[in-house]
This record gives sequence, C-alpha cells and structure tokens, in this order.
Amino acid sequence: MKKKIIISVISTIVIIVVAALIGTKLYFYKMKKATRTEVVTEVNFLSGSETCHNDTTGINTTSQWRGENRDGIYNETGLLKEWATGGPELLWFSEELGDGYSSPAIANRKIYVAGLYSDDLVLSVFDLNGQLLIRKVVGKEWTDSYPGARSTVNVNDGKLYIFNSLGHLLCLDEKTLELIWKKDLLNDFDGRNIRWGMTEAALIIGDKIILTPGGVKYNVVALNKNTGEMIWSSSGEGTTSTYCSPLYISNYSIPIIVTNTEKHIIALNADTGEKLWAHPQTNYPYNIHPNTPLYSDGMIFSTTGYSGGSIMLRLKDGGKSVEQVWKNDVDNQMGGAVKIGDYVYTSGHRNKGFYCIEWHTGAIKYTVNQVSPSAIVAADGMLYVYSDRGEMALVKPNPDRFELVSSFNITLGTNQHWAHPVIDNGVLYIRHGDALMAYRVK
Repeated sequence: MKKKIIISVISTIVIIVVAALIGTKLYFYKMKKATRTEVVTEVNFLSGSETCHNDTTGINTTSQWRGENRDGIYNETGLLKEWATGGPELLWFSEELGDGYSSPAIANRKIYVAGLYSDDLVLSVFDLNGQLLIRKVVGKEWTDSYPGARSTVNVNDGKLYIFNSLGHLLCLDEKTLELIWKKDLLNDFDGRNIRWGMTEAALIIGDKIILTPGGVKYNVVALNKNTGEMIWSSSGEGTTSTYCSPLYISNYSIPIIVTNTEKHIIALNADTGEKLWAHPQTNYPYNIHPNTPLYSDGMIFSTTGYSGGSIMLRLKDGGKSVEQVWKNDVDNQMGGAVKIGDYVYTSGHRNKGFYCIEWHTGAIKYTVNQVSPSAIVAADGMLYVYSDRGEMALVKPNPDRFELVSSFNITLGTNQHWAHPVIDNGVLYIRHGDALMAYRVK
C-alpha cells in the first residue's frame, strides 16, 4: 500500500514538472511568435547595452545612407587588412528581419532594420550585441515584384524617418517608436509610384528632409523634419522618381542637392528648391537610376545600369550650370561606386566586371570578371565588395591591377544579395533578406 502511495506521489510530481516544462516551452514559443506590435524581448528600450563586443568610443548619434557623405566611405581606422580563411569572426546574427533589401541604420548604440512580414512594414531594433529590443509594425510595405523593405531608416535628432515603397514617409520618436507625423507622397503631393516601388533614403539638411514624389508640380519636396509641413517644392523636370537617394554639396555659395529623375540628373538650390540645371542621363526604356552620384573636386560622377554607362559633369558658374567632361560604358545598376584617390571603383551590370576608372578622364584602367555585379563601400583604405552571388570580398584599391585580399561566402539569409554593407565601430554589417550578420573586422 505504501509502495503504491509513493509511486502515485512520484507520478503526480512528474506530471506537475512536465506540465511546468511544457508551459514554459509554450510561453517562450508564444514570445517568439508574438504579434509584431508586441515587445518580443523584455528589456528597457531606453537603456541600451553596456557590454558590447565592439569599440563604442565613436558612437554615432545620427545615421546616413552609405556613410557620412553618402559616398560609400566609412570613417573607420585600425581595421583588419586581411581576413582569416572563412572570413572574419561572426559576432552574431538574426534571421527574423522579414524580407527586404535596405541596409541597417546604426545610431546611439542601436541598430534599426526594416522588413516585410505579410504586407506589414516591421521595424526591428537591436542593441550592439545583437539583442532584439523591439519589433513593431509601423505601416504597410511593397508586396509586388521583389517584395520587401527598400529604403534605409534615417536616425536624426531623436527621430526615426522611414520611407516605404508605397510613398509613405513616417516620422517616429526614436525612444518610444510612437508616430509623430506621416506624409503620403502619392496623395499629398500628387506623386507617382514606379515599377518596383518608391526607393529613396531621405536626405536631411538642417531642419529640412528632402524626398522625390515625382509629381509634375511637386517633383521634389523639402518638408520640415519636425512637423512634416512643406518648406518648398520644385517641379524639377516633371518626371517620375527613379530609386535615387539625393546627394548634398555644401562647399558652394549656393547649397546644392543633386539627384536623378527619370531622364535627367538634376540640381536644386537646397534653400529654395530652385532648379539650377538638368543634364540628360537615360538607359531607355528602363530609366532606372538608383545610384547616389559622387562629388569631388568640383565634379559629379553618375553611373546607371542597363548599358546606360557613366558620365562625369563639371560644375560651372558657382554650381549654377554643368558641362559633360566624359562618358564611358561602365553601367553599375544599383551597387554604387567609391572614389579612392584619383580613381573610381565600381562594377558593371550588363557590361559585367569589376572596374577601376580614372576620375578626370573616364579611362578604364582595368576590368576583371570577379565580384560583379556588386555593392561596394570603403573604409580605412580598403574596399568592401558584396557580390550579387553572395561573395563578400576585401579588395585593396590599386589603379594598376585588381588585388583581392580575402573573401568568404554569405550563407545565411534569403533572396537576392542586394543590400549595401555598413561598417560601424569596427563591425561589418551585412543584410541578406531576412538575415542580419555582424562581423568583427577590427
């Protein structure tokens, strides 16, 4: 009898323990599967991590598309000049971003990445150790051809600016993620969407945020970044936007915004919106120009895919006009270019290859059938080249010959390898579809 009682008690205890374990498992499962508006990880969102893997002595308070000057160059020092076989150390990764092609934005010890879940635009926020702080639905996103988030988040003065492919510009409080204001570029400014959805990293200059609705009247607009109210508008050339994120040139008496619309590269007075000039640039019938132009030495370099080629323009009359200096056949589709010294490094689209181009003449120093097509950035005197086949390469810039130093393959993630790499405080961040990876490169 006693034996039966003992067995019964033990059985009851086992059942209770198993039930507790199952309940705990279900709890964590539910947390993992939490609705996208809920906090997934219970942490103090305002605090941030104090035990980061990387050096945080140079923490950025704002973020910028393709580096501080939008030229693909990240101001880093002390980075590795070669990587171990198999690539640099993988610090952490996340595979739950949702679909997308935008790059991560990094500011104030946090990482912001946009992704697509179903038809929702979802913002994921991580600390620098890769700990998910919050994942929240902030709007809708593109679900047609090549579905996913396009535009990189902009962090500026305590606010987040998110532009989706449906033409909605959202301004959120950086700490709470609460909506401050919202504009619909299609309805508010008679904008026109384009084949693969609006794609533009908003440009912020002082209190202005600049975007391209692509309307006939409201072709380019400057809004007050704090209220969303319009400061100025420009009719530009009256043609649609074309996936291009604008460039800002500040060293002339007139502050200049340069961007591409359907058939032209155009310049506007950043203070007033007055059109300064427009120069033809096409790749008919596509008229797709995603690359932010490069500026240096009074000259503007612009490259476009689909055999459209590259052009160099020289600013004249204090920036009020331009003349074409040269044109060649190097046709980068959307991976950008960087200028190191007197040379441009980029890749071709239909005219495939990795290219080195002489800045002043357009002469092609060499082309090689490697790491192309690709997205390219630079830091600490080295090129970081991410090919659309998933190869991440470290290349030494050399105008005489191609020097591949190290490379490894990106195996995590989904869909196309199109997102531009980001380098921040000695860490290389690579987004591939629903995955974000952080590699130690210092």
